[in-house]
Amino acid sequence: MFLVDVFAERAHAGNQLAVVVGETGWSSAQMQGFAREMNFSETTFVASPEPRDDGGYDVRIFTPSQELPFAGHPTLGTAWVIRRFFAPASVEVLLHLGIGPVPVTFEARGQDEVVWMKPRAPGFGVRREAAELAALLGIDPSQIDDRAPCQEVSIGIDFVLLPLRSLGALRALRPATLPKNATGQTLFVFAFCPQTYEPGADLAARMFFDAFGVREDPATGSAGACLAAYLSEHRYFGARAVNVRVQQGYEMERPSCLYLRAEAGGAASVSAGDAASVSAADAASVSAGGATSVSVGGKVVLVACGELA
Repeated sequence: MFLVDVFAERAHAGNQLAVVVGETGWSSAQMQGFAREMNFSETTFVASPEPRDDGGYDVRIFTPSQELPFAGHPTLGTAWVIRRFFAPASVEVLLHLGIGPVPVTFEARGQDEVVWMKPRAPGFGVRREAAELAALLGIDPSQIDDRAPCQEVSIGIDFVLLPLRSLGALRALRPATLPKNATGQTLFVFAFCPQTYEPGADLAARMFFDAFGVREDPATGSAGACLAAYLSEHRYFGARAVNVRVQQGYEMERPSCLYLRAEAGGAASVSAGDAASVSAADAASVSAGGATSVSVGGKVVLVACGELA
């Protein structure tokens, strides 16, 4: 087993991840129980240290309460462990996740290395009412930035993207409960603002999810992928191309940095205006298709490794 910090610019920052390799005999219930024991936001299980015939690795991701088809920091951290300890000559690591294959690459930056994943394009759903979200999250509606929509975006996990006006508004979030979609599923909330905690970044963010009650995540790659597509779709920075750094986890004393890129493709996705007229049932199946290609990157730090009892 390996413990790593992902989206970490230094040790004991970023998002904690436990990676279990080679326990092929474990049932889903055993994996879930171990993830609950670890109590990290996610724990991953790699079926074997040896790749499949196509060179990929089968990986399952669990929170303390459920299995996920995809999550960002587990994807980056697991690929980093595989390359570091089992496939050092690889220039790319292919992970087979619940949403399908996700390639992970490695970019040298001086003495550092940024690990990049390129998941499928997120899908855009319906807009949400600012007043509704404000009431759930414990802030005044005036703190929500009306220059961009509050909108559902999905990448196998469903988020509500919430633009705020200031760092003060971001820090003030106190969610008692989270919004639900049209089918009653609880949505995760990814709130962001154009002010940052420290110099050297473009946005600050917080992410809330439901696992035995509302919890906060210190760094969320899946939400980052949705945010990259959202920033491109709504031209938040004035253009479709996106290349930004996002700070997260500061309220939890786990400062994190997510690197986000987006490039516009040929097909058009559902626009913010169109999304408002799409029915809730139809919106769940709306896909960004080839409209926006997103990449999410971050640094990984090894904390510990050992054997399970």
